[in-house]
Amino acid sequence: MASIFDNFPLWASLVAIAIAQFVKIPLQFIATKTWQWPLLFSTGGMPSSHSSAVTALSTAVGLREGFSSNIFAISAILGIIVMFDAAGVRRHAGMQAVVLNRLVDEFNHLLEGMRTFRVKQNREKAKKLKELLGHQPIEVFMGAWLGILVALLMYPLYQ
Repeated sequence: MASIFDNFPLWASLVAIAIAQFVKIPLQFIATKTWQWPLLFSTGGMPSSHSSAVTALSTAVGLREGFSSNIFAISAILGIIVMFDAAGVRRHAGMQAVVLNRLVDEFNHLLEGMRTFRVKQNREKAKKLKELLGHQPIEVFMGAWLGILVALLMYPLYQ
């Protein structure tokens, strides 16, 4: 009976996620000159940890079970769906969050400027929507390459 520590596809995926999430912090520092440690547990950004995870999984399954196996086909198709979603639906949801946050800010500013309109002092402000949800295509592409690289580098440890 194999232990969970012998599950190469699982560990390749988890390591790929961890590396992708960690790499976001120095890349953001290079771009903005500020350390943003919450990125370690955030979605979106460069590289895509979702893409890293699914390509590491598919690569590891392909190396272990064969690239012509049914399980590789399943993991590859699910990976494509995840990457398409990250660059498509989730990215557009983030873009919509930007617009909605701007509308809420402008509406609140309008209400504060209207002297004749009485607003309760303890009025609850709307929470800002998370804007960094999805990925630019380059972020998905780089995440995918990172996942493949992680699986290839880890493969000799599991033979």
